[in-house]
Amino acid sequence: MPKFKYLLIRMAFAFFIISSTLSLQAQRLGMGIDSLIVRDFKDPNGPGGVFMVSRKGKPVYQKAIGKANLELGDNLSPENVFQLGSMTKQFTAVAVLMLEQEGKLKVEEPILKYVPDYPNGEKITIHHLLTHTSGIKDFTKMKALSDIAQKEMTPKMMVDFFKNEPVDFAPGEKFEYNNSGYVLLGYLIEIVSGERYEDFIKKNIFDRVGMSRSMFASDRKVIDKRAYGYHKKESGYVNKTIISFSVPFSSGSLMSTTGDMLKWQNALNSNLLLDAKETNKAFSRYKLNNGAEYTYGYGWHIRDIDGTPTREHGGSIFGFKTMAVYIPSEDIYVIGLSNCDRNSPTKLVGDIAAFVLKGIKDKYW
Repeated sequence: MPKFKYLLIRMAFAFFIISSTLSLQAQRLGMGIDSLIVRDFKDPNGPGGVFMVSRKGKPVYQKAIGKANLELGDNLSPENVFQLGSMTKQFTAVAVLMLEQEGKLKVEEPILKYVPDYPNGEKITIHHLLTHTSGIKDFTKMKALSDIAQKEMTPKMMVDFFKNEPVDFAPGEKFEYNNSGYVLLGYLIEIVSGERYEDFIKKNIFDRVGMSRSMFASDRKVIDKRAYGYHKKESGYVNKTIISFSVPFSSGSLMSTTGDMLKWQNALNSNLLLDAKETNKAFSRYKLNNGAEYTYGYGWHIRDIDGTPTREHGGSIFGFKTMAVYIPSEDIYVIGLSNCDRNSPTKLVGDIAAFVLKGIKDKYW
């Protein structure tokens, strides 16, 4: 009996030591990330941001700073819904790969097969659109954009808006980030699936993954815990510019939360939506016609932090900026969503990811 009691005491002591160590590690992690966030997000009474760090599919850090609505004074929280901007491209790319997986298209096919009247469509492939190497004109750089920014546009109207513009280069000659390519991909998704883009994404991705707080953006719908977007002028903050979300469409019109985006990342990791072959296509680097490699897959930048591979993408749309970094080798996901387009989380999220990665390598946590 005394030996058994002694064993229990030792086990309790060991548990106490482990618990204390884990608690200390969590505090150290939290304090380090806090110091990075307040460096860039200094105004707790203005619009701000929501940040999350997860490891092995579970949140290990969450922080919200600033206001979700300046008029009402509501504080931001991890439950707030933000516009994602170009992080939408991840969902568009995966939707295309899901259709390929079902045998309904091939990324090597020319877009002429689906849009017969597209200029030079026999030379531009779906792969070129996915990788920003098509050379077609980016509609966000067109002077006429202001004429349609608040109009309700069909996907075909959007494609017709830019398709006859002079190309910037021949397909496959250069990598140049291009929103038109992803609008065209959304149009192809509708043509091939026979469904509206937003319905396809909801049914085949959001509903399957359990992303119940994610949706195609709207300024008219009543959205629970919406984070309102702001610009910062010399005179102070102003409400974001109103646009029609049918214009950015499949290149930048989705909304989500940090929690739903973690579900998204976990679904990608578990091959819930794509098999290993299609997943590998999304996260591979590709080459230009001259053999030079560029650091973009399908919907993600393929980069690294001090030699450790990462998958990254940000977003920017009136009133919002977003950024996420995933480190596959450590299953670390870092995301930041901001509701003021003056407060970019791009560098901050990268710095947080580097801080967490260094801590793991140095065995701090």
